[in-house]
Amino acid sequence: MKITEHLSNAKKTLFSFEILPPLKGENIDNLYNHIDPLMEFNPPFIDVTYHREEFVYKKRENGLLEKKSIRKRPGTVGICAAIKNKYNVDTVPHIICGGFNKEETENALIDLNFLGIDNVLLLQGDAIKTESVFVAENGGHKYASDLLGQVVDMNKGKYLDEDLLNANPTDFCIGVAGYPEKHFAAPNLKTDMKYLKMKVDMGADYIVTQMFFDNKKYFEFVKKCREMGINVPIIPGLKPLTTKRQLNVLPRIFYIDLPEELADAVEKCKDDKQVRQVGIEWTIKQSKELVKFGVPVLHYYSMGKSNSVLNIAKELF
Repeated sequence: MKITEHLSNAKKTLFSFEILPPLKGENIDNLYNHIDPLMEFNPPFIDVTYHREEFVYKKRENGLLEKKSIRKRPGTVGICAAIKNKYNVDTVPHIICGGFNKEETENALIDLNFLGIDNVLLLQGDAIKTESVFVAENGGHKYASDLLGQVVDMNKGKYLDEDLLNANPTDFCIGVAGYPEKHFAAPNLKTDMKYLKMKVDMGADYIVTQMFFDNKKYFEFVKKCREMGINVPIIPGLKPLTTKRQLNVLPRIFYIDLPEELADAVEKCKDDKQVRQVGIEWTIKQSKELVKFGVPVLHYYSMGKSNSVLNIAKELF
């Protein structure tokens, strides 16, 4: 079922979460052990992230350095199929620009279509660690809007090979990212939202936000979206803090602000156990306020650990 269908059929705010594929070499049971406790809250869908390749340099016998590509978390397509098969729940694979050319993207989308996976979340993805800015693959997409154009074309039966006869259209429900505190590459929020509006006009069906810790920023973001004519569902993304280190790491990686009240509470914690409790309580408070606002879904970034999300879900669902 499509995400938009889940939302239109819902009688109340839904629960969903995002997981990371297991590290290469890990048993999939580790992932199931993370998902199992959360299934009692009936998530209609689970997001599965994609992590592009990284590069390492290994010294060869002749003393020269050899550049090698590695994938720490392979298998998003396979993980989606495994989750769907085990739990009979819809999955939303993340499709990114980085690391793929257009043909590889098309092949991944064809595989997802064959598996009956109806939803995708389209993202530019991160730059690799050795590059200061995002660089597109040769023959790939530079922006999420370009990737969106390819998926929209496939939904119309238009593939890269123009000589294909009687090509069957795909039928993906398309999600895109929204940034209540603006994308870091945008000069300002207004410009960022202009591009978001363009993606919705192109055919995006729903928006999932970057994590935020101040609901006022989400409320204002939704207000501005509606004023611009962006009328698709806007799903809030939430992340409970779990370590004191995240006070500095999250703002640097995701270009977000943490409210003074939250930061002060975390700084007073003696250890990460206390931080986890502060994070749970803060996210519960956020979630309750968002439910009153009427959000369609509360979507949690679990970062591969279910305990905090489990405690939050017990309080809300």
